[in-house]
Amino acid sequence: MTALRVVFMLLPILSCGFLAWGSMLRLALVTRKARDWALMVVSGILAVVWMTLIQIDPTPDVNGWQGNLGAGGSIFTGFAICVYFLVADIKHHEALRNAPTAQWYPQQAPYGHVQQPGPAYGYPPTTATTVPSTPTSTPTPVPPQVPPQATPPPRIGQVRAELDELSELLRKQTPPAGGPRHDPHQTPFQDPNR
Repeated sequence: MTALRVVFMLLPILSCGFLAWGSMLRLALVTRKARDWALMVVSGILAVVWMTLIQIDPTPDVNGWQGNLGAGGSIFTGFAICVYFLVADIKHHEALRNAPTAQWYPQQAPYGHVQQPGPAYGYPPTTATTVPSTPTSTPTPVPPQVPPQATPPPRIGQVRAELDELSELLRKQTPPAGGPRHDPHQTPFQDPNR
């Protein structure tokens, strides 16, 4: 990762700014931000503009104002993109490192805290405090809530049941200690009485 960062940071400087768009392309692909894509397009356009200015310089040594502006602009663009690439790439990777990781399982409620169940498959949630309304004037006592016992998740119960079935099948298939033994020279469909 660091080697790639160094290569793409040095690309604009080593190419005198003409390949600065390559560093911006790498940054735009990594961060996927619209700003970085726009800066990549701008750096590509600037590279073409600087190259065109150098090419249209009429002096034989390319030291007219067009050549000087093209060379200076290209070098300045290379340094600016080098600094921007380094800062943006480091910030992006730090943000990824500090981002909270997604949890595959819901967090368990702390001990003594009753977690209210949510709606299941479109049905409204049921609560222990829901009491049907009666026409009587005396309030119906609500039974006290008992904290739920620790039960294994349904997947663990299913796996446990499957393992129990498998062990039962294996017990049924195991021959008794004095039972017939398997002859390694006998084919699977050969009658042992022959």
